[in-house]
Amino acid sequence: MIKIGMSTSCTFPKSLDASFKIAKRAGFDGMEVMVSTEDATRSAPAMRALMRKHDLPVLAIHAPVLFYTQFVWGTKPAKKLERTVELAYDVGASCVVVHPPFRWQGRYALNFLRLVRQLERTTGVTVAVENMFPWNIGGGSGRQAYLPGIDPVEMDCDSITLDFSHAALSGDDALEMARAAGRRLKHVHLCDGQAPGGGAKLWDEHLFPGQGGQPVAETLQYLDDIRFSGHVVAEVNTRSAKSETERLRILRKTAEFARRNLRQSW
Repeated sequence: MIKIGMSTSCTFPKSLDASFKIAKRAGFDGMEVMVSTEDATRSAPAMRALMRKHDLPVLAIHAPVLFYTQFVWGTKPAKKLERTVELAYDVGASCVVVHPPFRWQGRYALNFLRLVRQLERTTGVTVAVENMFPWNIGGGSGRQAYLPGIDPVEMDCDSITLDFSHAALSGDDALEMARAAGRRLKHVHLCDGQAPGGGAKLWDEHLFPGQGGQPVAETLQYLDDIRFSGHVVAEVNTRSAKSETERLRILRKTAEFARRNLRQSW
């Protein structure tokens, strides 16, 4: 059965302990931990202790690729990815999520796909490249910020993460992307964004599934139809929640949405 997890990004900037507690109360099967400036997100012993405390496994680790994590584990992106895979291996997580490199990251960008294949082969951990979106730089020039690109379906990689909000920003249909990825699709970030062609969006929304225009329900049903073997992990923005009760309600609804469309009982 497909496991349904919750990313720590759903509860940012709460502690890892608090994120585990909320995920358990909301009814998720496990966690995706974003490596961050919090020590516990970079410590296998601390993570294993939280797994025992809350009786929740870590399903995936997200490499520190965001702006606020730019100095986590130094400044060399290849080393950051290697340490993320090592951490995942140590805590028993089967998947690492990583963004494509920025074009200006030089040697790392040129060797990225080779490194991903090497890490998968030597550790057995899935390194799933996430779909991204174009950035308009310098007056809307549309310059491509990522190398080798934003769509891992077009890359020479064996494992792909599909993010619905990113698909919306790139003007793509997530169901079509899932079908094109085929068996290379290993991980899904459950959220939503405005429909392709629905107007230019300037921010990564990560809406509750069903609030945007992506075919989220249909994609989850497709995953059930093909007996998807990866994880579906909620990555919804709850920072607008007016209370912890409201945050918990949003996350419970997200878990229920996933179970309903993956045709699981809860």
